[in-house]
Amino acid sequence: MRGDFVAENISSNVLEIKNLVKTYPNGTQALKGISFNVKRGEFLVIIGLSGSGKSTLLRCINRLHDPTSGSILFNGEEIANVQGDRIRNLRRKIAMIFQHFNLIPRHTVLSNVLMGTLGGYSAMKSIFGFFSQKDKDSAMKYLSLVGIPEKAKMRADNLSGGQQQRVAIARALTQQPDVLLADEPVASLDPATCHTVMDYLRKVNQELGITIIANLHFLSLVRQYATRVIALKGGQIVYEGSPDEIDEAWFEKIYGQGAKEVHIN
Repeated sequence: MRGDFVAENISSNVLEIKNLVKTYPNGTQALKGISFNVKRGEFLVIIGLSGSGKSTLLRCINRLHDPTSGSILFNGEEIANVQGDRIRNLRRKIAMIFQHFNLIPRHTVLSNVLMGTLGGYSAMKSIFGFFSQKDKDSAMKYLSLVGIPEKAKMRADNLSGGQQQRVAIARALTQQPDVLLADEPVASLDPATCHTVMDYLRKVNQELGITIIANLHFLSLVRQYATRVIALKGGQIVYEGSPDEIDEAWFEKIYGQGAKEVHIN
């Protein structure tokens, strides 16, 4: 199984970030020369205040944003400057889910999941939505993995927020990614639903061997799900290590006066 393969090769790096800088046109420097590696099969969590650079970092990794300078190695290949079709191919291997799900509300759940396969089709097939039975079987497999195969024929806008995020996870999995980026995946969900969604992300990580990089706020989630933590503040790394070693003093350094609110949740 893929998970067994990853376990045997856990020492290899799927991503190597070196001196990454992102400066926006208005002069804001969101990332200030950060460097770190991501091991294959990790569940890495990135924490920090809003505006610390967390979302910018994920968007640079899958090239939704162009880095200003620095290096991003994915499976040993430089991707910081790829363009055109190479970016499209890259995003199939580095999938991403977002806080607001990004589903097509009037389409069925199955149709939304199948959208994840479009990157592998020609332009003509993509336009007309020609999906093979293999694609449909794959979509149903991933809906089963996230626990909602019975919702396949429902419209996406009839689902709860947590269910919609699980559809987004299934859609990302149809791309057969090596890495799944999750940008505040539970920020808009209630506490109980947060844990349900995070449980499925951990299942993806452990059963499929897919590397997860997630932006999170709450210490309880960080400690429960992360295998390693990186904290950003002002576009720089201020902590890198085990989630168990982040005590209230560290949280105070990272979040300032907001530390208690983040810690409680």
